[in-house]
Amino acid sequence: MSFDHTHWVKSQNRFFLPLKVLSRVFRGKFVAGLRQAFQNGQLRFPGKLASLAHRKTFAAWLRPLFRKDWVVYAKPPFGGPEYVLQYLGRYTHRVAISNHRLVSFTKGQVTFRWRDSAHNNEQKLLTLSLDEFLRRFLLHLLPKGFVRIRNFGFLANRRRAILLPRCFHLLGAAQQPQVDQDTAASNDLWCCPKCGAPMVVVERLTAAEIQLRSPPMLTAA
Repeated sequence: MSFDHTHWVKSQNRFFLPLKVLSRVFRGKFVAGLRQAFQNGQLRFPGKLASLAHRKTFAAWLRPLFRKDWVVYAKPPFGGPEYVLQYLGRYTHRVAISNHRLVSFTKGQVTFRWRDSAHNNEQKLLTLSLDEFLRRFLLHLLPKGFVRIRNFGFLANRRRAILLPRCFHLLGAAQQPQVDQDTAASNDLWCCPKCGAPMVVVERLTAAEIQLRSPPMLTAA
């Protein structure tokens, strides 16, 4: 939408991201991260790099990085835009590991399924100690102050109610009626993946009951 909100500015058919802007943003974020890591004492400078441990020397070394052009490499995805959305959706609307991949929890050991991409995505079992499993799981948690999805522009929370209908008007498209999120979620989650018929909850299990009903661990013959 134009700055005065009077007309829609159409992009090129193959446009997705402004690469020059993206490279500058990445450069700024990266250099700012280096500066913050230095201030927090998280950087180490062994051997010939020892001189960079001084604040003024490090600042002088960091300053020219803003004058360099950073290269962002982008190319069309092999699977098309639908594949990109599907890939991103795994990270924005799912947890680190889904429940159906958890096989058992026995004697402080967690067993779960994983796909071996080196062998035709063959499903295999991996058993880890509880501490190691939790360590890997926590690597997927966002740092404090971060959120998975941020909306800007006409999708920002404060302006969406006014600007989004105006976008539909400028595009000459009819705005779809809003569907209750709980209803939409239930329609998607409670349909049989095989026949499409609605499913009903028969029983709810606690974590302890799931552990007791989990299949036995596979042992080598």
